[in-house]
Amino acid sequence: QVQLVESGGGLVQAGGSLRLSCAASGHTDSLNTMGWFRQPPGKAYEYVAMISWTGSTTDYADSVKGRFTISRDNAANTVYLQMNSLKPEDTAVYYCNSATGWSTYQRREFAAWGQGTQVTVSS
Repeated sequence: QVQLVESGGGLVQAGGSLRLSCAASGHTDSLNTMGWFRQPPGKAYEYVAMISWTGSTTDYADSVKGRFTISRDNAANTVYLQMNSLKPEDTAVYYCNSATGWSTYQRREFAAWGQGTQVTVSS
């Protein structure tokens, strides 16, 4: 069974930065590709970023490209999301999730989700 626990959310002013962490445990097959989604208040879930097992391949939503960076430390079983130049529209609950591979992640066939961490950006 895979467990994902996010941390690092909080309140920040526009233009500021936050670093989210996602601590993972469980079968590594289910942690091959990992990523982040977010859910703004009253809106649907949005894709944010994803990263391959080795970290050599990443992908970002256009809305965060150039501002957010996803990375992972497999020795620590942790995935990070560095968020810079934050905007009020980045306000959301951020969720970490995982899949057994890049293609399965792209098909949204997730193995696990975390409980989410709140990010609030004030103007």
